[in-house]
Amino acid sequence: MSEDDFNACAAIVERGDPDRFLAAMAAKPAARQALFAIYAFNVEVARAPWVTQESMIAEMRLQWWRDALDEIRAGGIVRRHEVVTPLAHVLDERATGLLDDLVVARRWDIYRDPFEDMAAFEGYLEKTSGHLMLVAARALGAIEDQVALDVGYAMGLANWLRAIPVLEANKRVPLVDGRLEAVSELAKRGAQRLKRAQASRGKVDAAATQALFAAWEAKAILAQACRHPERVADGSLGQSEFAKRAGLTWRAMLGRW
Repeated sequence: MSEDDFNACAAIVERGDPDRFLAAMAAKPAARQALFAIYAFNVEVARAPWVTQESMIAEMRLQWWRDALDEIRAGGIVRRHEVVTPLAHVLDERATGLLDDLVVARRWDIYRDPFEDMAAFEGYLEKTSGHLMLVAARALGAIEDQVALDVGYAMGLANWLRAIPVLEANKRVPLVDGRLEAVSELAKRGAQRLKRAQASRGKVDAAATQALFAAWEAKAILAQACRHPERVADGSLGQSEFAKRAGLTWRAMLGRW
């Protein structure tokens, strides 16, 4: 990856996903190139459905990224682009497939239809945040798929619960069941998946662990939502800036997640 591409990807992540930017900066320098390329891809794909009110244009934007992934998978000439070019040096064939599923899942963001059921909601989180976590971890080292998917799901759920007020303001129906007790139970299940993953720390290569730093806030946020589900609706989930940075620093120093 050229220095210009690295800086471009880092800047995209810093602007569009500051928490993942901090997590990437907590990783070793050798890991940052892969993480910034993958996270920059995610930023661009995640915002594609939101930059226009025209569903056809949003579909075309997502298709552009699917086409770019097809080029990477084919192994031939890849379009010159500040994110696609460095991404081509990071992904293997399986990773392109996982990210293609991520792009397809993001079609939900274009429209205002609710999730059909809980399976559809959980599938959305697994294919977006879960697949992103798995791709990022695999780019750095060995990891059991289910561990990465569980951590990614927990992180995705925590972020989703924080985004509920914004999603509702944009006329989306973000939850299958918005009752307080249902929200509490949903957060509890997310926390259980994170706990299950943490019980398998020994199955994660030390290098791959660096990708899991991105979920450093998930446990605290899910615990808040479980105990005080009313904080989801009023948008008050989250930690202080000091607590956030201290927690990340501690995990990076100990190599734990």
